[in-house]
Amino acid sequence: MCTGKCARCLGLSLIPLSLICILANILLLVPNAETKWTDHLSKHVWFMAGFLGGGLLVLCPGIAAVRAGGKGCCGAGCCGNRCRMLRSVFSSAFGVLGSLYCLSVSGAALNIGPRCQTKDNNWNYPFENIDSNYLSNSTLWELCQNPPNVVAWNVGLFAILSAASALELVLCGIQLVNAAIGVFCGDCRKRGEP
Repeated sequence: MCTGKCARCLGLSLIPLSLICILANILLLVPNAETKWTDHLSKHVWFMAGFLGGGLLVLCPGIAAVRAGGKGCCGAGCCGNRCRMLRSVFSSAFGVLGSLYCLSVSGAALNIGPRCQTKDNNWNYPFENIDSNYLSNSTLWELCQNPPNVVAWNVGLFAILSAASALELVLCGIQLVNAAIGVFCGDCRKRGEP
């Protein structure tokens, strides 16, 4: 596969993944789909890892990769789309950093658990310092009284962010190598090819 076609396929995969991360982060801002809990959100939600890291910092490389997959200023001629590939190299490097940020914040959020109101009416992280794993023991989820269903909400959305950002990390890494090859070797497509 030519570097241009590969870039286009990778870009078309990165764009929906980044939109999924943005949507997941927006949903984390409204636990249980209610806005009355926004004063008590987990610190990991406020880091905006899905919006900034897995979202915007990956959306830009996705768009750059799709553009790099198109015909450049000279088509398959003198530059062979090398300018757009070079832009995609730098953009993909930022995508790698953004997806790493999203993956690390999401992993930490899954490890610590959500901030919630416990039975003693305090807002804290009840799963932070316990010996058992709250992810595999759903009976511990009853420690959180408010917001309702906050543990399932956070676990589900942070798991989506973790999976999407791990996939983004792989795809941005592949595009980084692909675009670097495209800069040095050009695009192998002929003039009449799409």
